[in-house]
Amino acid sequence: QVRLVESGGGLVQPGGSLRLSCVASGFTFSNYAMKWYRQAPGKERELLAIISNTGAWTNYADSVKGRFTISRNNTKNTVYLQMNSLNYEDTAVYYCSGLENWGQGTHVTVSS
Repeated sequence: QVRLVESGGGLVQPGGSLRLSCVASGFTFSNYAMKWYRQAPGKERELLAIISNTGAWTNYADSVKGRFTISRNNTKNTVYLQMNSLNYEDTAVYYCSGLENWGQGTHVTVSS
């Protein structure tokens, strides 16, 4: 079955960076677009970024454009989210998604 496992979250100071990873299995990863979402406490889940199956096309939410970069390595069945210039509002659980499936999420906390 489809399995998505995120990692890379943690505690970071404002202005810092993190790189999230999501390893996929159970489907032909290179055939499908992938997405990153997040859900902050008390808020709805927010779509952050999408990457096409080849990685040639990406799109971002306005809230993260210019700060976050989505990428993928189809030989490793992995999608990444590089997050720079993090601020308090980026504190959330981050999820990857593919084929309408979700991972368990990885927590990101931005705090001084």
